[in-house]
Amino acid sequence: MQGRHQHTSHKRGNVILSLLGWFMILSLFCSLPYAFAEESFQIAIIDPQAVLENSNAGQKALATLKEHVMVRQKLLETDEEEIQKLEQQLQGGTGRSETETQVLREELQGKIQDYQRRRQTFQQEVQEKQKTLMVDYMKKIEGATKIVAERRGFSLVIDKGNEAIMQIVIYSAKGMDITDEVVKEFNQTHK
Repeated sequence: MQGRHQHTSHKRGNVILSLLGWFMILSLFCSLPYAFAEESFQIAIIDPQAVLENSNAGQKALATLKEHVMVRQKLLETDEEEIQKLEQQLQGGTGRSETETQVLREELQGKIQDYQRRRQTFQQEVQEKQKTLMVDYMKKIEGATKIVAERRGFSLVIDKGNEAIMQIVIYSAKGMDITDEVVKEFNQTHK
């Protein structure tokens, strides 16, 4: 019976320790907002993609990238037209020797391979340009964001996220989104 009493006492001790631990954790989380409030901890949100798309320098950079893509697309369309012409020649192959038909097939195969290589090269090139643009502009956006955050007294600025990729901020009170202010600062800093 004494063993049973010790076991029950031990269980009660573990339950009390667990409850005490949970109480300490809960009180820590409940006191965090007050700790931040005492230090005037303020949070803002920003949409970096909107800064890039709405700033003057960002629009110029995106237009340059778009123009680069369009030139590459035109080259690919020219290749596609040449391939279609060769395919049509092969289909209307009456009055052609077997040797001429074989030469035409080889030429078509070569054009298709060239087209596929060029398309892959262009895709890699565009992806690299997009990556470089984003890295470069994120540094600039961070600088403009820092200026606005310091001016407004924000301790933390969170990327708003993107619905297409991953929405980070689900709700924010009016006035917490500083994207427009960052666009203005970005326009003044990067002309």
